[in-house]
Amino acid sequence: MKTTNQQPEPGNNTLNTSALQDAISLRPPRTLWGDVWRQFRKHRLAMFGSVVILAALLFTLAGPFVYQVSPRKINFGISMAPPSLEVPFGADDMGHDMLARAMWGGRISIAVGVAAMLLSITIGTTIGAISGFFGGMTDSLLMRFTDLCIALPRLPLLLMIIFLFRDPVRALVGPEAGIFILIVSLIGILGWMTTARVVRASFLSIKNKEFVEAAISVGARKRRLIIQHILPNVMSPIIVSATIGVAGAILTESSLSFLGLGFPPDVPTWGRMLYDGRNYLDLAPHMAIIPGTLIFLVVLSINFMGDGLRDALDPRHRGR
Repeated sequence: MKTTNQQPEPGNNTLNTSALQDAISLRPPRTLWGDVWRQFRKHRLAMFGSVVILAALLFTLAGPFVYQVSPRKINFGISMAPPSLEVPFGADDMGHDMLARAMWGGRISIAVGVAAMLLSITIGTTIGAISGFFGGMTDSLLMRFTDLCIALPRLPLLLMIIFLFRDPVRALVGPEAGIFILIVSLIGILGWMTTARVVRASFLSIKNKEFVEAAISVGARKRRLIIQHILPNVMSPIIVSATIGVAGAILTESSLSFLGLGFPPDVPTWGRMLYDGRNYLDLAPHMAIIPGTLIFLVVLSINFMGDGLRDALDPRHRGR
């Protein structure tokens, strides 16, 4: 029995190779952020958190233009009314529409969280980058200062400073703007330590890499090394710290408002609404349940997004 070895024709090989090259050339090039987005979409809780955050932003930013009811309008005829078609979220003890107050209050709570996060991330990244890059005595002094700040009791210190400086700041720049600036500044200044430690550790592991040594060999200055070469490679832990920082700032503002040292009664933040409803849990539980649920959902969703970003920005997960 004869066996014949069929050799592929040279023309077919050329055709298959050219077809493969054409298919590869038509495929869009893979990018870092494209890989991050593909990995992020696989994290179901992170996608759920993203949907909730998007809904919260639409609720607070676009909601007041659709539901045009003043959050400061008093109507004693519906005082402590339960949720209904007339007042979807019910009313509080003064007859305020809870839905209108929740929309306007969400703007302030989220703005406090984002502004305080930006301040704390800026301070923490700067201190961590300087400490990790220069090392030596600079690193030792900055890290001991960071340890000192970590050892301070955060909430009692916040309460004491706000109690002492609330009235002077409000008299200087106005009641609402003053308390906003004071709360954002205090939360940001007292919340940078974790970011500084994370950035320092990342700088210590990256500054001795080959591409940094190559940049030094061609005469790159220290400022350029930090900003253009090392800092972009440290963005993943900074982004994760930012998401966690927003959630922590919202909770801190809610705690201050719940303790009566946050925004004044006529400014309807979610924490202030929760504070106002604490005495009516038996008569009107919706006054505390609604703002508490909003805080819970937003903070939980931000933490889910942080977990998804941590996994998506990790090269070990992207390589799977």
